[in-house]
Amino acid sequence: MKIRQNLRHWAAKNALTTPVIGDLAHDKLVDMHTTIFLNKADEPHREDRRDHLDDFFDATMDTYVAALQAGYTEAEAREITHIQAGFDFFNHGWTEMMEIPGDEIEEHYRRYEDFFKNHDVTIDDPLGDFRPAGGIADAPDTPEKLEEPEYENAVAGFADDVYVETEDGEMLVGEGAEEPEQVDPSDSPGLDGDEEPQPS
Repeated sequence: MKIRQNLRHWAAKNALTTPVIGDLAHDKLVDMHTTIFLNKADEPHREDRRDHLDDFFDATMDTYVAALQAGYTEAEAREITHIQAGFDFFNHGWTEMMEIPGDEIEEHYRRYEDFFKNHDVTIDDPLGDFRPAGGIADAPDTPEKLEEPEYENAVAGFADDVYVETEDGEMLVGEGAEEPEQVDPSDSPGLDGDEEPQPS
């Protein structure tokens, strides 16, 4: 998958794993991700999906931290959560929100199969053990989108590894960039005073 990596991503990582500000960063990042993906959705469906996406991204923040704790890099941990979202969107037929085309889903799953199996995550059950006890909000499916999918926001051809575009525009293949020595968690999206959603 092709993702970006800059100071805000490192700040978000540090914020999510720091006591006290971690909960605030968590909530701000959920709001940001919901906004980003709702903006990719067809307008008539946006509000129908909001509660589902809030609940879903709330759970994937836990996935992200668990992946970091399991030894995955920041880029890999973040990619894992985006793959989970790809599973969920595909299952709902929300093809316009997908970042990867449907025919690459299996390949993305296989790359992180060990992690996914350890947490009972499957393509059919994208949250697995990360699903909250109370479940997540339902949202209407659009299965007709799968009949002739366009995947207008998906980037194909990056299923074999994680491709990380740095702030300088450099493309790194694999684990991503090295974490800067000094990163202020308060530079995390939502904590830095910038409320504009940024691409992940």
